[in-house]
Amino acid sequence: MLIFDRRTIGNRLLAMRKKRGLTQAEVAELAGLSDRTYADIERGTVNMRLETLLHICRVYGATPDEILVSKLDAPLPESELLARLHRCTPQQQATALTLLAVYLGSLD
Repeated sequence: MLIFDRRTIGNRLLAMRKKRGLTQAEVAELAGLSDRTYADIERGTVNMRLETLLHICRVYGATPDEILVSKLDAPLPESELLARLHRCTPQQQATALTLLAVYLGSLD
């Protein structure tokens, strides 16, 4: 299930950072962020952009799923996924495909 609570995401980032023995300043530098920005993300007081998430994922050697998903649900059958996509507006379809492309690119 996708996590929408910023504090939960921040707590997950805190645990990942502590596990690796890094400081907030070190993570911020490696991710190309200001110390303040990373601290705010970890505290859950701000939303982060997708690009920022991907930079943080690279620092931790993690996928976006490891940060944003509470547990992996059984994947939707392909037919259900396509049916849901077909019910979307053209703009929603374009957004979904862009997000999928970014996600798949983050796995490389």
